[in-house]
Amino acid sequence: MTHSSNAGFLALELDGDGAHPAAWRKARHTPDALLNGERIRSTVLAAESAGFHAATFADGHVAEGADVAGRLNALQRAAFAGPVTGSIALVPEVDTVYTEPFHAATQLASLDYVSGGRGGWLVKASGDAREAAAVGRSVAAEDALAHEAAASVEVGRRLWDSWEDGAVIRDVPTGRYLDVDKLHYADFETPAGFPGEAYSVKGPSIIPRPLQGQLPVLAPAQLVSVDGPLLPSAVDAVLVSAPTPELLAAEAAEVRANLAAVGGGPAGRAPFEVGPAVIAELDVVLDSRGQFAAARLAELEAFTAWESPRARFVGTAAELADFLAELLAAVDGVRIHPAVLDVELEELAQLVLPELRSRGILRPAASGGTFRELLGLERPENRYATALLNTTIGEPA
Repeated sequence: MTHSSNAGFLALELDGDGAHPAAWRKARHTPDALLNGERIRSTVLAAESAGFHAATFADGHVAEGADVAGRLNALQRAAFAGPVTGSIALVPEVDTVYTEPFHAATQLASLDYVSGGRGGWLVKASGDAREAAAVGRSVAAEDALAHEAAASVEVGRRLWDSWEDGAVIRDVPTGRYLDVDKLHYADFETPAGFPGEAYSVKGPSIIPRPLQGQLPVLAPAQLVSVDGPLLPSAVDAVLVSAPTPELLAAEAAEVRANLAAVGGGPAGRAPFEVGPAVIAELDVVLDSRGQFAAARLAELEAFTAWESPRARFVGTAAELADFLAELLAAVDGVRIHPAVLDVELEELAQLVLPELRSRGILRPAASGGTFRELLGLERPENRYATALLNTTIGEPA
């Protein structure tokens, strides 16, 4: 991935009351607000106003236990936020194992329209038995998850291209709404040896080609490999985790080196030099209103233990700004998981992001821009239109 500058970008996870399971106990609203549109609107607008470049929306089965937890579908939350925002990218987590790929692709295309080209797809491949039971499916084996993700992503990309640009003609004299020659079948079948339940998708989509042509696809680094089913060329960014903040940069460098070992890339990108964009995952607990971050974390931990695979930063806003400045020299972006959304977002907006902007470390958040533009990606050519053009050019005169 090539960049015009070394400036990085920041994403904020907006799920629930925060990343800590006891975050609801410190939230500045009543628990039922999680399930209404006003809460979605206010938090995503606060993130956009703070200068975050992207908002992500986690999805999946809500953990059972003593803590109050509630969650609306991630795609629905992102779509609701689309019309009320102007610059922040909206990236819902969408499962690739228990969600029909056709429906996922069309819903994501709709998100791209309602957001004006700011939609993205955070790939999830769940092996959770509760999520499987919710849709009457058997649990996918661990070694099948990457295969399921790869198949779903390929279906999505084919369906997004199944309508060429300009397929909608609205020709009143002839009574034609569509130019049927610009619609194409996806014709996808799971490959031989597919470890899950085999399926096929004919297409075309029921939604015109997304505004971005192809929505950016993000995936956890553990799903992506140069010799696995989900290749680096299939995704636009990978999410990298590490046990501690000190190990994040080194882990990101290792992932980048591994994924850059192959050529090629997703549609719309020249053969990449450093592979997909690398986004570091970081849990954050900050000092707030005179209370030390460590003390705040201890209060939360007294209610419920926080088990997370991500690195955890606990400290002051100034210390976080310094840490992010160093980290963004090694990665393309950072996805922040606030311990308590209401609390951490306030500190991030008032102290951390302004400091990073003053240092010239963050990319500008351009109103009206697309998510692809933020990632430095061109709008890709349509695979079917390109194939037809090449066939025509190759025909003898």
